Amino acid sequence: MYKSQKSISETVKISGKGLHSGVYTEVTFKSSPVNTGITFIRTDLDSNENIIKLSVNKVFDTTRSTKIKQNDVIVQTTEHLLAALAALEIDNIIIELNNEEIPILDGSSSPYIKVLENAGLIQQESERKYVKLKEKIHFCNKETGSEYIYEPADDFKLTVNIDYQTKVLGKSQAVVNSIDEFKTSHTDARTFAFLHELEFLNQQGLIKGGDLDNAIVLVDKPIEEEKFKSLSKLFNKTDIRVGSKGYLNNLELRYDNEPARHKLLDVIGDLYLLGKPILGHFTITKPGHESNVAFAKKIYEKMKNEIPVYDANINPLKDIHDIMQILPHRPPFLLIDKITELTEDYVVGVKNVTMNENFFIGHFPGAPVMPGVLQIEAMAQTGGILILSTVPDPENYLTYFMKVDKCKFKQKVLPGDTLVFKCNLLSPIRRGICHMFGQAFVGNKLVMEAELMAQIKKVK
Repeated sequence: MYKSQKSISETVKISGKGLHSGVYTEVTFKSSPVNTGITFIRTDLDSNENIIKLSVNKVFDTTRSTKIKQNDVIVQTTEHLLAALAALEIDNIIIELNNEEIPILDGSSSPYIKVLENAGLIQQESERKYVKLKEKIHFCNKETGSEYIYEPADDFKLTVNIDYQTKVLGKSQAVVNSIDEFKTSHTDARTFAFLHELEFLNQQGLIKGGDLDNAIVLVDKPIEEEKFKSLSKLFNKTDIRVGSKGYLNNLELRYDNEPARHKLLDVIGDLYLLGKPILGHFTITKPGHESNVAFAKKIYEKMKNEIPVYDANINPLKDIHDIMQILPHRPPFLLIDKITELTEDYVVGVKNVTMNENFFIGHFPGAPVMPGVLQIEAMAQTGGILILSTVPDPENYLTYFMKVDKCKFKQKVLPGDTLVFKCNLLSPIRRGICHMFGQAFVGNKLVMEAELMAQIKKVK
């Protein structure tokens, strides 16, 4: 299944109030090159520290919405916008905000779908990357009663079950069998809340931007007349009444199961925190932002720890020309050929071992074996791509070894082998120092592993 990466062709804007903060935010969408992912830029902050590259590990709060943070830069309520990006299969985009919270608009993803489609979607000259795990995942949140089941598959299917055990909202289900189906039948499902929650949420400093025009309000218990007066004043609405189906008269339902469809929307938005689409079949019961994010993090850990598979039919993230723009090494000492994966805390690189390598001239010419020290160097160069990706001008830096520890050689590496290196950060990069755990594979066989520490320094 080949699909090109996508971005937008024109710059477009949308604006509105944030649901929880009440702040007015203008959002500007701009095109972004291949393999750059989703980038948030806070234009109201200092230009040196106003960027957040999307990552599930940057979620810092899931109270009634999903909030991300990098250093002191915050973006609130990401889920509806991310669900729109997932629906449109947009991989690379710059999202500029002049305040901290993404507008709630009508409480669904539909307004974002419309503005992004108006910008025009463009196919980019690089293949789309998917998350596809090999093993089943079962995750439960005992505190919330949420349950998540992931089963490996070549397509996407999501089933969401909810049960609030009330007369107005009991058992309900929403199902999509593809992202295309999600776009056409679920992205306009709006957020919802119970009436008895609204004053409490307001007292907690939330829903400052709530005005009863951007949420379905359910009434699960009798409400006194004085309470209606209080809510009318709080939300500046007159004649608030409960409809025959147990919903406030502010909105008409778009679907009988609109709350379940919106919960499905939230799941897709929170899963897009992974930065790329995921293939598989999901069955989820009682989802919520806290559990969605915990589940996405579990998937991410599986991604990090799975044996990397090299597929020569898929275009690399970085080819040899891209690598030479980042690393100062040159043949015969440039020892990696491709980068196939790169996130903020792991990288995968490929080295094709051939009989033409210079080192085979003197290293057991009759029974050639790739020297272990050069395997370590190739692994270090792969890790160098990871650390240099943290600076805007990698061509102006050099990478220096500081330590090699716990190194083990488990299998011989021979001409004809394809070495695949995977380097995971063991701790955050600080002051240009990178501490990582590296593994080298030939097929499914682990041939070498080591802990490496390196530092980058700017060339004077």
